[in-house]
Amino acid sequence: MTQPDRPATEDDIKALVRRFYDIALADSLLGPMFRATIPDLEAHLPVVENFWSHSLLGTSRYSGSPYAMHAHLKVEEEHFDRWMAAFTQAVQETLPPAAADAAMKRARHMTMSFKMGLLPLPTPRHLAKQAGS
Repeated sequence: MTQPDRPATEDDIKALVRRFYDIALADSLLGPMFRATIPDLEAHLPVVENFWSHSLLGTSRYSGSPYAMHAHLKVEEEHFDRWMAAFTQAVQETLPPAAADAAMKRARHMTMSFKMGLLPLPTPRHLAKQAGS
């Protein structure tokens, strides 16, 4: 059943964050990383809820940059793919359409920005060709 199109609520955001972590923790790649880096999930969830409240509702409950909290992680391209898949599923299951669109736009932007900061730069084509010759 499709949800009516309405703005997100704080309850929607709480449901989104909790559903995302349920999915991510069950994932064979993300789950071990999350469990190793989040010592107290119940304390972490409100921080993430505050971030999404700020992003989707414009509240002032979150300030700062989420990037700094993730800069130490050793991630690869596949981590981002799995994160986006888990987030997409959680968004589809919990948010009304307009809020879902806004959340996915923000998530895609964050993913692109995090990839640029956390993944090594690809080898320029001309150097890759030289190495292969």
